[in-house]
Amino acid sequence: MARLPEEIIIRIFNLQQQLLERIDEATATEFTLMEIFGETEATIDYLDQLQNARERADMYYSRLFTALRQIYPAQPVATRDNLELLVRFLAEAEATVDAIGATVAEIRRDFNL
Repeated sequence: MARLPEEIIIRIFNLQQQLLERIDEATATEFTLMEIFGETEATIDYLDQLQNARERADMYYSRLFTALRQIYPAQPVATRDNLELLVRFLAEAEATVDAIGATVAEIRRDFNL
């Protein structure tokens, strides 16, 4: 079985938790926006941004999960391609967490939520 260092596993699980939190924040913001303002010309772009944010977070959550599932059954070690893919996904997921956090914060600020 190909094993990753514990620090990498912890980093992946922490990132997955952060991605889930961003999904929750985007969903809650979308719900609040719809409840208060509804779907109007003024809100439609923001609602789309929130939906896109949720989809990106979900995509990276799934990518990290899939990468782990491909690496761990590998014998005797994971392929270089899989490890490089994991490294790329980690960097992209971290950037996504930050970007989604900024998007949600900006939308909440724009509508005083």
